[in-house]
Amino acid sequence: MAATLVVWLLSALLLVGVLTQSWWEPRLAERGFPVRRWPWRWWLTGYPVTVLRVLTTWRRLAHLSGLAVSVRPERRLIGGDLVVEGRALRPRAPRLSWPVPTAHGFTLRLLLHPGQTPAKYFAAAQAMAHAWQVHHVRVTSPRRGVVVVHVTAIDPLTGDVPSSTPRTHLLCADVGRTEDGEPWLIDLRSVPHWLITGATQSGKSSLLAAVVLALSRQPVALVGIDCKGGMELGRFAGRLSALATDRAHAIALLGRAVDEIHARTRQCRRAGTRTVWDLPEDARPVPLVVLVDELAELYLHDGTRQDREDAEQCGTLLLRIAQLGAALGVHLILAGQRVGSDLGPRATALRAQLGGRVCHRAHDQASAEMTLGDIAPDAVVTAQTIGEHERGVAVTTTGADWVRARSRLITPADVDDISRTDPHPFSGLRVEKADVTA
Repeated sequence: MAATLVVWLLSALLLVGVLTQSWWEPRLAERGFPVRRWPWRWWLTGYPVTVLRVLTTWRRLAHLSGLAVSVRPERRLIGGDLVVEGRALRPRAPRLSWPVPTAHGFTLRLLLHPGQTPAKYFAAAQAMAHAWQVHHVRVTSPRRGVVVVHVTAIDPLTGDVPSSTPRTHLLCADVGRTEDGEPWLIDLRSVPHWLITGATQSGKSSLLAAVVLALSRQPVALVGIDCKGGMELGRFAGRLSALATDRAHAIALLGRAVDEIHARTRQCRRAGTRTVWDLPEDARPVPLVVLVDELAELYLHDGTRQDREDAEQCGTLLLRIAQLGAALGVHLILAGQRVGSDLGPRATALRAQLGGRVCHRAHDQASAEMTLGDIAPDAVVTAQTIGEHERGVAVTTTGADWVRARSRLITPADVDDISRTDPHPFSGLRVEKADVTA
């Protein structure tokens, strides 16, 4: 009863805030608060009703899902040494913290009973979503003995993703929005290399275009490899310092990138530093980002000796860039339908070097496991639930955690703006741009 009164009291306070919005909104806007993006309808109506549903159904949900345990199980002694244990009649559910509201849902903290592991809570996520009638439930365990339940009541990834101007730094790209309502940032400083996978027309190229749009405004050199004739990356040829549209050009471009890595290594060794970021700003080389669309085109071959050697050379060069480029300001963003051992002997080793993972819609479980299985195994099931109509929606890793996100749609006007932007001066690559107009 007390919990219900608190919920409705909070709703009343929020109602007062909405009625006086015309008074306090301009004052908060002057101080930089994004008040117009606050979901008042969710806080006033959805949040109290959903929290009430959680509090009233939690005990029964925990019992049916196997989350409730008994501290003192029943025991009866029969005969000499035979003990018969019965099932506890009054199991105790884990204690819930108060639901902390977010932009599109709320979070809960649970303390595990002695002997419990988070595995049962991971398995019960779908049961929670159905019982509470919410869009999505994600369970994480940030530390021992604690489970955090992230509830997304309404799907924020529907409709167009608006453009935003978050506070980003060099090599940090704002490419869309996460299911928490926050900007989706691909930060190459914290995670140097990224792998983007997904089925055909799932949103890989749109995400690459969003990355190019965000990085084109920064002092960063961009080079592209698009062995599908430059159909995707060729649209941004005006901003790219180099563009390869076949494997021969790709080998030359990757070889120049490896030479640039060696040159930066000698520069850091002479200066006595371990990374280019420790160099003085006026002596620091320009960051280099290598974009690859459809990675499989670099690995597949027709069986001839020369074609097989070219594919192996591409795999070797990409692996060397991934292993050596992180501290030297050289980064990889690779996109493909799937990246497994079937591509070649070095594909698996390359995948192990790509710490950032993005998985769009996958037609089979193996493709999702190749991308997320070794970093976030519990995210594989979520990636498989992405429907055909959810283009641009993906599961992405953020460190040891993962989240659903959606990249923004790049319009033809955005493409024209990118094409009119001059490439950043960069002397490391001498590869001529391939002719993508033919």
